Amino acid sequence: MLTLSFDTSLDKTYIVLGDNGKILESKEIKSDDKNYHSAYLISEIANILKKNNKTPKDIKLIGVNIGPGSFTGIRAGVTVARVMAQETNAKVLGISSLEILAKASKLDNPIVILDARKNMGYLWDNNKIQGALLLDDIDKIASNRNIITDNTLFERYKNIGNNVLSYQEKNFPLGETLFEIISGKTPDEKDIWQCLKPLYIQPPPVTLKRN
Repeated sequence: MLTLSFDTSLDKTYIVLGDNGKILESKEIKSDDKNYHSAYLISEIANILKKNNKTPKDIKLIGVNIGPGSFTGIRAGVTVARVMAQETNAKVLGISSLEILAKASKLDNPIVILDARKNMGYLWDNNKIQGALLLDDIDKIASNRNIITDNTLFERYKNIGNNVLSYQEKNFPLGETLFEIISGKTPDEKDIWQCLKPLYIQPPPVTLKRN
């Protein structure tokens, strides 16, 4: 089964094309002076498919990071996944960035803490999303734990946790990990484009007032 997975929610774009659990192509894209990294998603998907002599119609399963993360990145990834799934009739699965980071770290029972601003953090613990919590409350949970975090919160937690890593410094194989998670799941009738939703644990930092 040809599977396409991509992630634009974190600090880079990751695209992986695979077939029956085997990776055919893996691509990492960084932002440059002209564009945010997610701007290259569609063109790079087209390049990867062409290079591997595949077309969008060949894709049977799409996996995407639905957040939390960059509002722009989440929206870009989910929108592309929904459109592609609608056009190709592929099944589509959304996976949290917190689950991806926990699995990619290879640490034993880690917690994941990502900056949610306003003195809050997005927390993954006990193999599930715990929500956006005050950092003061997370501090108590994080004591002597294996922690995956980001550069913003690394200084706060480096002396609180046991083994503390910033995913932005360790270059985890996030694209390959998302592909691995997707490949281990069996899609069902609910995994259709209409059901794919972005994971905004908190409202975007800027919201428009309704009339």
